[in-house]
Amino acid sequence: MITPVPHLAEAGFLDRFFIGGEWQKASGTRSAAVINPATEQAVAEIALGDAADLNRAVQAAKAASPGWAAVPPAERAALLDRIHSLILERAELFAQALTAEMGAPITYARQAQVKLAAEHIRAARDNLRDFPFIRQRGATAILREPIGVCGLITPWNWPLYQITAKIGPALAAGCTVVLKPSEMSPLSALLFAEVMQDAGCPAGVFNLVNGSGPVIGAGMAAHPDIAMISITGSTRAGVLVAQAAAPTVKRVAQELGGKSPNVMLPDTDFARAVPLGVGAAFRNMGQSCSAPTRMLVPRARLAEVESLAAGAVADFVVGDPLREEVTHGPIANRPQFDRVRMMIHVGLEEGAKLVAGGSGRPEGLDTGFFVRPTIFSEVLPQMRISQEEIFGPVLSIIPYETVDEAVAIANDTVYGLGAHVQGADLDQVRAVAKRIQSGQVHINHPAWDPNAPFGGYKQSGNGREYGLEGIEEYLETKAVLGYFG
Repeated sequence: MITPVPHLAEAGFLDRFFIGGEWQKASGTRSAAVINPATEQAVAEIALGDAADLNRAVQAAKAASPGWAAVPPAERAALLDRIHSLILERAELFAQALTAEMGAPITYARQAQVKLAAEHIRAARDNLRDFPFIRQRGATAILREPIGVCGLITPWNWPLYQITAKIGPALAAGCTVVLKPSEMSPLSALLFAEVMQDAGCPAGVFNLVNGSGPVIGAGMAAHPDIAMISITGSTRAGVLVAQAAAPTVKRVAQELGGKSPNVMLPDTDFARAVPLGVGAAFRNMGQSCSAPTRMLVPRARLAEVESLAAGAVADFVVGDPLREEVTHGPIANRPQFDRVRMMIHVGLEEGAKLVAGGSGRPEGLDTGFFVRPTIFSEVLPQMRISQEEIFGPVLSIIPYETVDEAVAIANDTVYGLGAHVQGADLDQVRAVAKRIQSGQVHINHPAWDPNAPFGGYKQSGNGREYGLEGIEEYLETKAVLGYFG
């Protein structure tokens, strides 16, 4: 079986960037180790770009922009179709890379990280085929035109998934792109660049430069030839990008932090909803910005919920992510590992009731960034574990007395990215969903929908990804009066 690091090393990609349709050597000498979080050992060394590398990539994208914008939508859809097919053909290679670079259990990497990433490309392809790039409004034509060169900044927690969530719509819209993946999880991004090359992407339409946030991320945000930045990351990183982008008045789309509530109404089927809620909160080891890590339950059902939640965690298998039976691997990197452990300690200090987990590594796991999936109960809304994004497997169970109080607690954070509502009376569930301030609300754990627009209220960001709205994010609006006269 081909494995990602030897494949990338033999191809010569680890010390190169994909610019203008070619793998080009980094202009500087800086590099970074890629750490396997399950072993704490370096598995690869990648080159880090500088301002010269970034400028070469931007100029390549700028030169390719007019030609790609003029390519008929059907041809752009055909490229997306080839990309989709190649991702699926190389699914195992991508899955192995994700396990090595950020610790996703191999089974989860195959079934979620790679499979859902491919769906973003498929959805963009399908939506492009009938996308209304021109609409008639009386005698006026409303044209939707590509904004131009886009800088894409993606995170380490869903590396491939977040790349495709941006690349698919951007290319569908007719934009050219420069991608800066997280330097902590760059292997899947390099494999994706190889897919783009093998799919026949025209030179300059897609470019990749690895590098740090302060150098490449900030450089992209400030670059005068980049028309738009799309960033997925922390709220802190989003603020810094917006500040750097302000002098050039470019568009900034931000998918940032979250502290999503899971409101369980009194008529909920708790035996079903609580285990599903725990699973949703702890998917990807809790490292998802929309993870529902606040479970709001009627106070009268608190003991029942605690028992169900503890039982759900007991079924988890935490360990070596290469083992097929493992459901939860390590935290993706040391800084996040340290933060999660610190916040578990904060929860204990704040006086929350420990239902499962706690401080320290799981038994038998002395090496690697492993933490114990942890559940707190009797959490007060003002506690730090209820207000701050932890980005790890830490669930807060918060009791409420009335539905109005539950809605107030759900909205009582600076975030508004995702939310869940459970209940048997759909009229009441829908009414509560409408009152929650978030960009997405899931009712009774529905299937994932790649066409449901995703993005946040408040400090969770602005703009939307996925579906038709994802393509619209990369378009300008032009009104041509008298066009139909």
